[in-house]
Amino acid sequence: MNSKHRIASILKANTLAAEITGLQTFHLSELNLTTELEFELPTKLRLGHLAEKIVAELIKSSTNYKVLYENIQIRENKNTIGELDFIIENILTKQLIHLELAYKFYLFDPTIAEETMHNWIGPNRNDSLKEKLDKLKRKQFPLLYHNCTKSTLNDIETDKVTQALCLLVSLFIPYKYNESFSPVYEKAIKGYYFNFETFVSLDNSAKTYYVPTKKEWGMDPSENEIWTDFAGVENYIRICMKENQAPLCWQKHNDLYITFFIVWW
Repeated sequence: MNSKHRIASILKANTLAAEITGLQTFHLSELNLTTELEFELPTKLRLGHLAEKIVAELIKSSTNYKVLYENIQIRENKNTIGELDFIIENILTKQLIHLELAYKFYLFDPTIAEETMHNWIGPNRNDSLKEKLDKLKRKQFPLLYHNCTKSTLNDIETDKVTQALCLLVSLFIPYKYNESFSPVYEKAIKGYYFNFETFVSLDNSAKTYYVPTKKEWGMDPSENEIWTDFAGVENYIRICMKENQAPLCWQKHNDLYITFFIVWW
């Protein structure tokens, strides 16, 4: 995995706005970065933790923010009751911010509910945007004001710390779905999804494919150099379908690159 391209993909990722999340938004574009960042990425981290590591390095490399704390374990009677992602400081204003970060991929299932926000689910249907936001509001952000947090962060006044969410999302809609979305969602839509039968029906000899590892999700497929024909990915995708796993796939067709999920449901 190319570190430079992975870092760039996080910087370019769409941030879901406060009008959807109901929480103050922190945009990575607020970071004043004077140089193009490139550093060695850990190889054993899962995607979410990898994104956290990259964002931590971006903040530390900026000239207007600094990291005071990261991945703060909050314990009560030797039991961990939660974790805060970051406490950062605006160097100019000295304002402290409790920042929570998430890097998520959601698919739109219009059959779930009438309200759009309730219909964004994980590729394998085991999580959702609504559940994520509910957890943040119910657990993550209130944790800052827990007595155990105050004793852990005893060098700062937690009551004066503001809170913000950096929710980086890539959204996918059903193949040939024609309904419109609000601009807040529209700009985060990166592709579509369909089942394996549709994938097979759309294949032709001019198309080549690559199935990225989860650590590569969200990267620009045009930067990829390894491509294969349908036969090169068919067996792997069939196995994914049997195991109820929805893989992300990149497709190259002439000079056009597209990203889609192949779902089992």
